[in-house]
Amino acid sequence: MPMHYEIRVAGTMSETMLSEGFPELDSYVVPSQTVLFGQVVDEAHLYGLLDRFRALGLRVVEFRQLPD
Repeated sequence: MPMHYEIRVAGTMSETMLSEGFPELDSYVVPSQTVLFGQVVDEAHLYGLLDRFRALGLRVVEFRQLPD
């Protein structure tokens, strides 16, 4: 069962990084952070997202499951 997550990343991510690195997530920018959100389909997807953040050199500030 897919779960909804919100991921906060330090700094502002470029549109290219967002669209190419995380096409399945929506996003918006708040002061000093980029907020990504969307469905995570399973545990493998969750760990895959974390790997992508690390591979792109992004610092994840918060990663939390949202209520349904």
